[in-house]
Amino acid sequence: MLRLGPWFTRSRRIWLWIALGLALRLLLIWFPRPSDDDTTDYLTLGHNLLHYGVYGQGTPGDLAPTLFRLPGYPIILGLFEWVFARIWPTTWQTALLITQAITDILSGLLLASFIRRYLSSPVGEIVLALAMLCPFTAAFAGIALTESFSVFALALGIYATGRALAETESSSIRIRFILLAGTASAFAMLLRPDGVLQFVALAAGLFWYTARPFSSRTLRRAISASAIYVCIAVAPIAIWTYRNWQTFHVFQPLAPRHLNDPGERFNKGFYDWLRTWSTEFITTANVFWNVGSESIDMDDIPARAFDSPVQQQRTQALISEYNQTHSISADLDNRFEALAQERIRNHPVQCLVVVPILRVFDMLLRPRTLEFDLEVNWWAWNQHPSQTIAAIALGLINLAYVAAAVWGFIRCRVPLAWMLGGYLVMRCLLLSSMENPEPRYTIQMFPIFIVAAAAAFARNRLGAVRQSTSGTY
Repeated sequence: MLRLGPWFTRSRRIWLWIALGLALRLLLIWFPRPSDDDTTDYLTLGHNLLHYGVYGQGTPGDLAPTLFRLPGYPIILGLFEWVFARIWPTTWQTALLITQAITDILSGLLLASFIRRYLSSPVGEIVLALAMLCPFTAAFAGIALTESFSVFALALGIYATGRALAETESSSIRIRFILLAGTASAFAMLLRPDGVLQFVALAAGLFWYTARPFSSRTLRRAISASAIYVCIAVAPIAIWTYRNWQTFHVFQPLAPRHLNDPGERFNKGFYDWLRTWSTEFITTANVFWNVGSESIDMDDIPARAFDSPVQQQRTQALISEYNQTHSISADLDNRFEALAQERIRNHPVQCLVVVPILRVFDMLLRPRTLEFDLEVNWWAWNQHPSQTIAAIALGLINLAYVAAAVWGFIRCRVPLAWMLGGYLVMRCLLLSSMENPEPRYTIQMFPIFIVAAAAAFARNRLGAVRQSTSGTY
């Protein structure tokens, strides 16, 4: 289905980019990567499902079903453990990481193939180079988290949707790629709740570009194509939703936002209070992640979290009460909620507009210290100069990708710009609502950054969707 033709088989540079990309990812796998508690949760869920038939947490004698995570990545981890732990009992995850590296390479090839059809082979090579040398997507090849497969799902969805829109003469080929696009979106939603953004963006793009120019015939085609796509994409989620209804008697097609099972209380007031001032990853590292296990230092709460000295004293009293038990009771949570509502009433524009925008910018542009095991306070030159230099370098590379992508959109070079741009806008809106800003939540935006950044180098202004079926993928 993915045929790169002479461009792939005859160009040594293409093989060079692929070799460099694979070497970068294997290098990142070779060196120890930072571990993550989420990996343990995913593995426990997958292990329990495959070995005991229960998608839940706990010991074999006390397993409780859960809505805690979507089943996609736990099943992948469980399968890799079941197959490879027999061969390499202590190093079986290496097989998973190598698979993630190969998956990330395939993502780059899919994006390059997409851009070749709509622009040119030289721009396709730029996409491939940017994808292979991107340190941020490459880093997750060496970490057992959902990101590499999520990036692949989006790249596959973009490729398949682009191919479906480009095929006008053969209805059988078009349907095949619509089915592939639906499968990609189903995979994205089974991996992460925010995969629904891919589902919506591709559905809207498939309908919009198929319906143009508007007529009764094109509208029928658009409705038919969108219906096929939606049915394929939601089928696995429907099974998951049915399981949740049967088990918990709740309508829950995705994982709950705060990962709480029905009846479990979560710290809504505390989260609402955080959202009124939290704009930086260091807040997530030093405040959000401490809740439930460690004390919170008032020095880690910036001045923008207080409207007045009196409010600062109230906040300090609440934090001191939490530090006594390292837990947030319902009463304490209600007082955090009252504080949050007070701040919103006093400064609605700051809390509801300015802070969310700053939160998104921080996630987009902050050096990605977590993936590369750098200190969160990367700017402290006197404490760790080498890490500061590394963080600045990563920050500049990140800025280059984002800035070039923005320039590509501004210059109207990006194919299917409304679809790809719509995904970015929806993701930014989602990220702006989060109380725990983490740069890794923007990694799913990089397939589009890469396509748009390469498109900025295209010679001609992009007009309507290119409908030519010339050339090979």
